[in-house]
Amino acid sequence: MSGAPPDAPLSARGLRFGIVASRFHSEIVDGLLQEALKCLSEMGAEEGAVRVVRVPGAFEIPLAVRLLCERGDLDAVVALGAVVRGETEHHHHLAQEVLAALCRLSGENRVPVTCGVLTTENETQARARSRPGDPENRGRHAARAAVEMARVVRELRG
Repeated sequence: MSGAPPDAPLSARGLRFGIVASRFHSEIVDGLLQEALKCLSEMGAEEGAVRVVRVPGAFEIPLAVRLLCERGDLDAVVALGAVVRGETEHHHHLAQEVLAALCRLSGENRVPVTCGVLTTENETQARARSRPGDPENRGRHAARAAVEMARVVRELRG
């Protein structure tokens, strides 16, 4: 097996992707989505090879991811959202369940699901991780991981 170095050029050419992005915290998630789409395009994803689905919030992401995986025509799915600490512990439980569900879905459906769901203490941290144009944008990281994992899965399947 080849195992490319972490900064090796990857190609999204010939691959198909789904992106599930929440609308809650839209000012944050829109930055993640913008960079994920830009990254896939820069890596050669063809026009029409990326399907974007918007859902109300982070809690709804796993169902949309499941339905995209079950279609059978995608090489990877990127999940984008933001769970920001509030006045109660709600954020902790929500983030834990969403992240666990995404892990399960990837294994159950044998489709790579990458996580660009931010879990932060405050909106300042979330904004710092979702800034458009920033190479550290988590949407960009999740998109790159989706391309890499799609290639790994294709290689392992022969």
